[in-house]
Amino acid sequence: FLETSPGVAEVTIVEKEPAERHAIVSWEQKNSCILPEDLKNFYLMTDGFQLTWSVKTDDAPMPLGSMVINSVSKLCRLGGSSMYTLPNAPTLADLEDDTDEEGNGDKPEKPHFDSRSLIFELDPCNGNGKVCLVYKHAKPVVSPDTEIWFLDRALYWHFLTKTFTAYYRLLITHLGLPQWQYAFTSYGVSPQAKQWFNMYKPIIINTALLSEEADSFVNKLDPNKVFKSKNKTPVIKKKAPSQPAGSQKSHTSMTSSKTSSLAGSSSRK
Repeated sequence: FLETSPGVAEVTIVEKEPAERHAIVSWEQKNSCILPEDLKNFYLMTDGFQLTWSVKTDDAPMPLGSMVINSVSKLCRLGGSSMYTLPNAPTLADLEDDTDEEGNGDKPEKPHFDSRSLIFELDPCNGNGKVCLVYKHAKPVVSPDTEIWFLDRALYWHFLTKTFTAYYRLLITHLGLPQWQYAFTSYGVSPQAKQWFNMYKPIIINTALLSEEADSFVNKLDPNKVFKSKNKTPVIKKKAPSQPAGSQKSHTSMTSSKTSSLAGSSSRK
């Protein structure tokens, strides 16, 4: 699908070997939790996932889309260590506030940075946030129920899916477009990212995401026109038909006689 899209170049997928079963067991023992069955089966097929694609520009292809799922060895825990190596340095757990709103109605309970939850990074999102595998209930024992959440750059949580399989489908259908995870936040994607959404619409798209406000300044670009060939069709200039010599002479004589008659009439006046 990507390779047939206009302007797309260099679609690259990194082939990865299946993860060793003992590596998965070691990870589970180290973190005192059991990987969800669908994620475990995924790792037994391929130890992580990485697909990137670029768009054509004048100088060189510009990297744009990125789909990443960390390998087992990079499935690291968040909030478990200090941000700095200094003594008494702050940790993510220090951000916890007991007055935060918990899950009410349709809103699920948010993960916690402290020991109440276990959080592991699935996708670094090119620095735009983090997609995390979350065990929300780690006390007194770790519950096997997991969810996929998005942690934005302001360290706010946004629910994505209940299972890894559902998240994997979201990742594929959004084509790895920049900041696509923000479509599931209350403030949505940035205007720049919305431009790319307009050009390369995800396979499954919420039409409200691309709805234009009256004062919106997002350009409606047609990728077929943007990336069309610049070869122009040469314009053939038509020559004016040449007049016969005889008619040209008669035209000249008529002009000269008319001029002389006008001159004579003016002299008589």
